[in-house]
Amino acid sequence: MVVRFEILDRDLSLRRNRNPIHHIESRIKSPVSIYEKLLRYGKDPTIGNLEEYLMDVAGVRVICSYKNDVKRLMGLLRSQDDLEIVRVKNYIENPKPNGYRSLHVIVRIPVYFMDSKEMVPVEVQIRTIAMDYWASLEHDLKYKAVAETHGLDIAGELQECSKIIEDMEERMQVLANALDAGQSKHSKLGK
Repeated sequence: MVVRFEILDRDLSLRRNRNPIHHIESRIKSPVSIYEKLLRYGKDPTIGNLEEYLMDVAGVRVICSYKNDVKRLMGLLRSQDDLEIVRVKNYIENPKPNGYRSLHVIVRIPVYFMDSKEMVPVEVQIRTIAMDYWASLEHDLKYKAVAETHGLDIAGELQECSKIIEDMEERMQVLANALDAGQSKHSKLGK
C-alpha cells in the first residue's frame, strides 16, 4: 500500500504540479498487540482468528495537506481494480464525539507468495496534517500526560480544538482552490 500511494503521489505531482501527499507512515501490529486485541474481542489467540477478526494488523497512514486531497485519494483507491474496499468509516464527515477526524478504509490487497496469491487486509487512514496533529495531541493526552492535566477540561478543549482545526482547514482549502485555479489558468496560457 505504501508503494501504491507513492506512485499515486508521483503521478498526481506530474499531472497537477503538486504533491497531494505530505508523508506516509506504516506499521505492523506487534504480536503482543495482536494477542491482546484478540483477547479483548473474546477470541482465542490463533492464526485463524487473527485472519478472520483483525483487519488492522498492517496499517498505512497517509497525511495530506488539504481535505480535497483526502477525497481525491479515496476516489483513486476506489478506481483500482486489483484491491477490494471492505469498509469505509468517514470520521471527517462524521467526527467521533471527542473531535477525532480521519478517513479510515479497510482494503484487501493482493500479496503474491511463491505459489499463491492472498488478499490481505490493510487499514488505511487518510487525513490532513492538521487532523494528524490533533490526533497526536489527543493520543499524548490520553496515554501519557494524564497526571499533568488536572484542572483542565481535556475533552472540552480537544473538541474545541477539533472545531477550530476544521474551520482552519476550510479556509486553507479556499486558498488551495485559488492556487489550483491559478495554475490551471497559467498552464492553459502556456499552451
